[in-house]
Amino acid sequence: MTVIDISASVLQFLLAFVVVAPLLGAVAALLPAPPGLRGKNPDQAVLRHGVTVTGAVLLAAIVLTAGFDHDHPATMQATTDISWIPALDVRIHLGVDGISLPLLLLTALLTFLCALYSYFKPPAGPSAKAFVALVLVLESGTLATFAVLDLVLFFLAFEMVLIPMYFLIARWGGGRRQAAAWKFILYTLLGSVVMLLGILLIGLKTGTFDMVALATDNGRGLTTSVQVIAVLAIGLGLAVKTPMWPLHSWLPDAHTAAPTVGSVLLAGVLLKMGTYGFVRILLPIAPDGMRTFAPYLAAFAVVGIVYGSLACLALARTGAKGDLKRLIAYSSVGHMGFVLLGIATMTPTGVNGALFANIAHGLITGLLFFLVGAVKDRYGTADLDTLAGATGAALYGRAPRLGALLAFAAVASLGLPGLAGFWGEMLTLFGAYSPAEGLSRPAFRTFMAIGAFGTLLTAAYMLIVVRRVCMGEHAPRSRLSPDPGTANSPDAPRPPDGPRTPGAATTPQLADIQTYEAAAWTPLAALTVLAGLWPAVLLGLTDPAVQKLLSGGKS
Repeated sequence: MTVIDISASVLQFLLAFVVVAPLLGAVAALLPAPPGLRGKNPDQAVLRHGVTVTGAVLLAAIVLTAGFDHDHPATMQATTDISWIPALDVRIHLGVDGISLPLLLLTALLTFLCALYSYFKPPAGPSAKAFVALVLVLESGTLATFAVLDLVLFFLAFEMVLIPMYFLIARWGGGRRQAAAWKFILYTLLGSVVMLLGILLIGLKTGTFDMVALATDNGRGLTTSVQVIAVLAIGLGLAVKTPMWPLHSWLPDAHTAAPTVGSVLLAGVLLKMGTYGFVRILLPIAPDGMRTFAPYLAAFAVVGIVYGSLACLALARTGAKGDLKRLIAYSSVGHMGFVLLGIATMTPTGVNGALFANIAHGLITGLLFFLVGAVKDRYGTADLDTLAGATGAALYGRAPRLGALLAFAAVASLGLPGLAGFWGEMLTLFGAYSPAEGLSRPAFRTFMAIGAFGTLLTAAYMLIVVRRVCMGEHAPRSRLSPDPGTANSPDAPRPPDGPRTPGAATTPQLADIQTYEAAAWTPLAALTVLAGLWPAVLLGLTDPAVQKLLSGGKS
């Protein structure tokens, strides 16, 4: 039973609009003046244009979701199928089901919130026009990745996001941004070249690139050896984007250098493109090849969980190269390890857990990067040692609402029951306890135990971050004589939002959450609670689609 009765043709238009509108908006942003919009200056006008376009895309995505037939989420809906390159049987084939719809909505939401945040806090960089255009191209490529149902179009959309993200890092990033941007582009491009070879192999062997037809065939048109080669090639490209250990090393540098908006989109949206490819392409199209590689994928996943957690724990405790953004980046390696573990189980429980963890990670880590950006703006640094040693009463005492929201995001990230981060990890571990037929139960139960240990490490480093940044570690409130390097020291940097009173025993206040920040962050916090308390909202969409996908297209 649909929430709103919308005709199929309107749904088709809405999906096409969601994919194409950001691209048209990017072109309009580069015009001398964005049509129909004015501001105090050209930069404000183009930033307002970005908010308008992303807001229209979000509204269209919400209406599409409302008109989606929630009684049949396993059926591709809002489909468009037009021949594009007949000689290769490449088609402009769009559609959404219960797997792709949540990712489509998440992308539209995060991009709108980033545009809104940027309007009130313009990025420090060479050109607002270029910034808005790049964000809109990035949005279009990401939405297209989740909406297309042709392997060639999937590859083109997959690649479309690389150049915008490269320039967002290289032109609007922080220290060492050029090196981080080059590392990002080289890793992802090399992975994509290998992925293209796997896509061409499937197309040549089956005679079609249509993902629906290939999923329905369920690998019957491909020999086991061809499936193994295809999974290896495509999986490497997807693993780089995910990122899977040990192909992750571009991620911490990219996040550390990226502007706040770039980090939010990179963690909240771009990483999901890799795991979505595993679910949409490899599981249904090459099941025998996936079964061959599933134990190895699970092994790399749990190594990533533990490695990412240990790296975060080291950063949280010692602060060596301890940029807080870098710590959150390493946490993504661990969280995406849970997603890969769920996919590797090849069971409905595990894959549903992976999809749930995808959405939860987008909400929670997007919120964390927003908050870390706000902390950096207020203190002038995101270095953990500086924050822990310089905050005096720390965030709880200086900006209590900001400190409370950062603590909320941290406990959501560690998987506290009742919040979104809990269900994905729990379902993934349940899936590993009883993997698909043909996979070794002792091996996967070992992986489950290692993954469960990783959750303890996650709790450890997140609680240390909260203790150091929010509660303060080095400066008790009663101390009247400031030490060098603390917030009360005459040699310390002056907080941007509150002048110091020389000789004062109290720590100066920082600006707490501003109205525009609350507008950008509240939806993420609210959805984190909603998904944690009512997981059926998401699982009701994904489960029927996953059941169909794993059964070879049979409802």
